[in-house]
Amino acid sequence: MATWELRDYDREFFEKDLATFVPDRIFDAHAHLYRAKDWGFNHATNHGPSIVTMQEFQKQIEWLTPGRRTTGLFFGVAFHEGFREANEFVAAEVGTDPKSYGEMLVSPYRDPEEMRQEGRRLGFRGIKVYHSFLREKPTVNAEIRQFLIDDHVRIANEEGWSITLHMMKARALADRVNQETIVDYCSRYPNIRLILAHAGRGFNVHHTVEGIHSLRGLDNVWFDVSAVTEAGAFEAIVETMGHSRLLWGSDFPISHLRGRCVAVADQFLWLYEDTIAWESVMPYPVRPLMIGMESLRALKLAATRLKLVDSQIDDIFYGNAAQLFGFS
Repeated sequence: MATWELRDYDREFFEKDLATFVPDRIFDAHAHLYRAKDWGFNHATNHGPSIVTMQEFQKQIEWLTPGRRTTGLFFGVAFHEGFREANEFVAAEVGTDPKSYGEMLVSPYRDPEEMRQEGRRLGFRGIKVYHSFLREKPTVNAEIRQFLIDDHVRIANEEGWSITLHMMKARALADRVNQETIVDYCSRYPNIRLILAHAGRGFNVHHTVEGIHSLRGLDNVWFDVSAVTEAGAFEAIVETMGHSRLLWGSDFPISHLRGRCVAVADQFLWLYEDTIAWESVMPYPVRPLMIGMESLRALKLAATRLKLVDSQIDDIFYGNAAQLFGFS
């Protein structure tokens, strides 16, 4: 059964393995503020707080990065017609922290000019798009242009907004159509700041490794590390695009579920705490960590293997976001 709790071995793991790696100042480039009703369906995070305000987020993120000062980029979770209410909630909460920013949930069916005016009114700095808004189901192989439409990218370009994109299709960044769409949008609309979520959907590291070369030379693309639990995708991004293109992101509240994602053949598989009987699969206890800690550990491994220095690690956790959004 899914649980929501901070355990002694979480604290022990952080102190042993991560405390000297994670800087004191963090900008979380991928986190959600929400009310439980915003999901629109039963979700594992229902075991956590029913309302995540900015204040509640600060309490919760202490589980993952204790003692750190965290600001960030926030968006809601509504994947249905309730997204407008979710946007109002997020805008109000982000407004309580002058060092944080918000992105507006956007349905592909929304009028572009209405989107512009709503974004300005609520003070958003960008848009967050989701395949799940599409009326045609299933959406697992949806093309980017279906849920991130050209007119919305045009408005984002004119406004200088960021766009956080969780691409779909089975092979993610290794998919030729995904590659061509990203290159086209970023080339025609140079004023957008495109953030490819989950290391370019690098849940199967081989997809990011295979496809990252297609984006070489684009200077308006970034990647957040959120919920990716293997180091190879981070390494490929830094080696190809430079460390300045990588952003720390927790994917709160997913960060607080227990388990990890593993590559399996040309797909990937999520193993949560209630997916298997962890304590019975091996002759010794296997205790799943929070996904956010697994992701931190993967980032540490990538930084170690790439021989990144402290200033570069600080950039990934804060400085790169400061450059992207123009704050000090």
